[in-house]
Amino acid sequence: MPKVARVFKALEVSKISKPGLHMVGTVAGLGLSVSTGGSRSWILRTMIGSRRCDIGLGSYPEITLAKAHERAREAKDSIRSGANPIAERRAKGAIVEWTFERCASAYIESHRASWKSAKHAQQWVNTIETYADPVFGSLHVRDVGKTQVLQAIEPHWTTKTETMSRLRNRIELVLAWATVRGYRSGDNPATWRGNLDQVLPKPSKVSKTTSHKALPYDLMHEFIPRLVAAEGGGARCLEFLIYTACRSGEARGALWSEIDLQNAVWRIPAQRMKAGREHRIPLSAPAIKLLRSLPTFGGTDLVFPSTKGEPLSDMTLTATMRRMKVDATPHGFRATFATWAQERTGYPSDVRERALAHAVGNKTTEAYERGDQFDRRIKLMADWAKFVNSTSAPSQNVVALQRAL
Repeated sequence: MPKVARVFKALEVSKISKPGLHMVGTVAGLGLSVSTGGSRSWILRTMIGSRRCDIGLGSYPEITLAKAHERAREAKDSIRSGANPIAERRAKGAIVEWTFERCASAYIESHRASWKSAKHAQQWVNTIETYADPVFGSLHVRDVGKTQVLQAIEPHWTTKTETMSRLRNRIELVLAWATVRGYRSGDNPATWRGNLDQVLPKPSKVSKTTSHKALPYDLMHEFIPRLVAAEGGGARCLEFLIYTACRSGEARGALWSEIDLQNAVWRIPAQRMKAGREHRIPLSAPAIKLLRSLPTFGGTDLVFPSTKGEPLSDMTLTATMRRMKVDATPHGFRATFATWAQERTGYPSDVRERALAHAVGNKTTEAYERGDQFDRRIKLMADWAKFVNSTSAPSQNVVALQRAL
């Protein structure tokens, strides 16, 4: 049996930081294990029959020195009575089985069907595997505490703030799931309000949100002819994006089955929309002309397929703009449209906002005002197409049209 080490006091234990297993005395074989990443957990190194085994007793400081003593004595008493604590835990699906890593995987699988896309699920997997699992993925979920959560997110909080904010929220959800399932109890150490907000600065204080660079609307008259002259599916997709004021992903994923050329309308299903609601976009004459000029390909319903028959990547559109030496982003054209509509037309804000598929008003307003201003948006999108295809800024013409409404 292991020799009894020098007895450590609680204060001395709190100062142990060197990677390795540090015996703390009082109970033979009890030690504090420190990983290279800095996480600390209790280990009881003892004999079960003729085999030396390491039994995990929980993470520190969530499990105090006194509690570790208690758990170690209980484990030893169990072994003396002929039991095998490790085998029992495996059989019950307890400490060895329900690690944070396993809980995270189970959470992702149980929610995958409710998420909009496979990409969202993959983002969950990537952040958990990259930042959480190396720190506490192998720990039983009940032993994950504030110390482990901070060890995962704090080193990157000021440099990868948005990613770490999402990671914190995902850890919180996994731990909440584990609590409901009965695999852990107590407070959730990953909650923000009244907890981590006391030790980490607000995301808005350390990461300034930057808007997508937008092309000033007065430069659209010069840009559109150049875009029309450019070759490639990325250029055609950008044209369509501009005429419809949609998001990049919506344009790149557009399907012929969503488009009614005869009635000049594009219906984007709810599962492809950010807000989770179907969105109708009136197609202007230039947009219809563009669509009729496009080839169709067998084996795919995509309007803008890549050479592999898959949706174009967002980088394809960005690369097109870079080749044209335009200092803006594809998403920025929505801001260009919004600024033009606000400053150069008389359309009401709800018409402009619905053209961008933004929510209008509060939840109560949405419940009663279910119209989407489609008829007025037909005129708005026609005016926009006329504006971008003109040789100069036709501000007076557009305003005059709105006065007649």
